[in-house]
Amino acid sequence: MDEPRIKVYGSATEITVAANAAGLRALAERLLGLADPELRDGYHEHLESGINLEDGSISLILARDERL
Repeated sequence: MDEPRIKVYGSATEITVAANAAGLRALAERLLGLADPELRDGYHEHLESGINLEDGSISLILARDERL
């Protein structure tokens, strides 16, 4: 399997999350994890350029918000 690769970029009016197949699966797993019924409201994950995102990406925060 390929290494997950995710890039986040955008402007003031739109954001793009682009990924290879492995990256899309990794992102889906993170989102499923946030939906776990045992996690509390406000739980979140930070994805950062050069760490879990490709260099040059803008930071991405995935957050659970039960008020929505």
